[in-house]
Amino acid sequence: MTPARASVARPRPSIPATENPKVVRLGSLPLGDVEGLRRDVIDRCKEGARLVALFVPPRATELVAVVARDDCADIAIQRAALAGPSYPALSSELPAAQAFEREILEVHGVRPEGHPWLKPLRRHDAHPFFQVDGPGIHEVAVGPVHAGIIEPGHFRFQCAGEKVLHLEIQLGYQHRGVERLMLSSSPARRIAIAEAIAGDTTIGHAIAHAAAVEALGAGELPLHAQAVRAVALELERLANHVGDLGALCNDVGYLPGASWLGRLRGEMLNALLVLSGNRFGRGLIRVGGVRFDLDSGQKRELAARLAEVERDLDAIVELVLDTPSVASRFEGTGVVSREIAEALGLVGPVARASGCDRDVRRDHPAGLYRFAQVPVAVTESGDVMARALVRALEIKRSLEFVHDQLREQPEGPARSRQLALEPTPARPDRLVVSLVEGWRGEIAHVAMTDADGAIAAYQIVDPSLHNWLGLAMALRDGEISDFPLCNKSFNLSYAGHDL
Repeated sequence: MTPARASVARPRPSIPATENPKVVRLGSLPLGDVEGLRRDVIDRCKEGARLVALFVPPRATELVAVVARDDCADIAIQRAALAGPSYPALSSELPAAQAFEREILEVHGVRPEGHPWLKPLRRHDAHPFFQVDGPGIHEVAVGPVHAGIIEPGHFRFQCAGEKVLHLEIQLGYQHRGVERLMLSSSPARRIAIAEAIAGDTTIGHAIAHAAAVEALGAGELPLHAQAVRAVALELERLANHVGDLGALCNDVGYLPGASWLGRLRGEMLNALLVLSGNRFGRGLIRVGGVRFDLDSGQKRELAARLAEVERDLDAIVELVLDTPSVASRFEGTGVVSREIAEALGLVGPVARASGCDRDVRRDHPAGLYRFAQVPVAVTESGDVMARALVRALEIKRSLEFVHDQLREQPEGPARSRQLALEPTPARPDRLVVSLVEGWRGEIAHVAMTDADGAIAAYQIVDPSLHNWLGLAMALRDGEISDFPLCNKSFNLSYAGHDL
């Protein structure tokens, strides 16, 4: 028997802490060894930090980790030199790293040794689905082709009767090469690419990209432009949360809620139309500010529209959540415990519904959120009802926030005079992490520049990348008939995952 190796305490490396979305010089980030990075990231996460991103830049010579500490607004960035075609996996001790490490193998051929389930993330290479054997066990396959306009995704259930023992989710049916396009496209085209990362999160991803480029260009965004961006982001959140509540009603056959909330979602999209000229916010966010502004007449129109919607919303949301037939289907269905949510690194309303008190707007504020706060909605039960309640609370608080901004919006220009409309990052050898609390949760854009100041690496993390495995856990030991309801209560993005 090999004797146990005594553990040696490692001194924690001194890592410059940055904020959202401040720039750090690459030269200030020491290039350490992978084992040191691995141990330090795992230790930090055990102490309350969480993994935002883990990636290998295009040149595939180093590993980069981004870890956020929400209680003190710190973002730690670590780099480690890759000595060969493999490295010891973080996922064996840090489940939140599992998707990142699958991507690293898939894109760069660098193997995370010891990864517990190293199946493809987006590519459909030969990899067997997990199977459960035993009497009465059967398998149900759903997708990848779905009814209506749903994007492609495959769900493989291992069941004993109606009970789901295991759900395996296979995505990767569309490949747009978004991150490669960010490197090869002109600055003017990049913002349009960011808007298309996930079509229902146009504003969130566009702000994340614009803030990263603005930080690299050392420009200061006018406060008025920050306010318009925040209003647009909250309108996007409102439209999607209202739509999700309506879809949840539809999945349990409660047609009054589905009909009313579906209509009110349209009204929220029309509010975004007043601001941007279209119902999804395309073309509004531009590097250096916003393309469209709100005059006094538009502010009054928007406030009146929202007040009318709010009256209907208060009544219908209360009716939905107090209806016994709805509550009986929502409560106790698709439970994700706080322990599992923390271990998997879940983000957004899904995490907050499981008791994880995290929200970028409060914990890593940028733009207007440095001066105007939105209270964070947290519940504990981790079921479909909790995810519905978090959305309902966030609708109410986002409406209050938008009304406040329309009344007290700071004066000033809608664009920065320091920044050109679409500047090329001027500062060489820099790295920036840009975080935005989109309606699904934390959006992260990480950009690195080369010696000439051009973008040399660009990493995108949509909240869905963190949360898809949470959906699989929500179904474990549940009924297969609960899948549509659980799926809608997460409402994750196929496109945001399949970059």
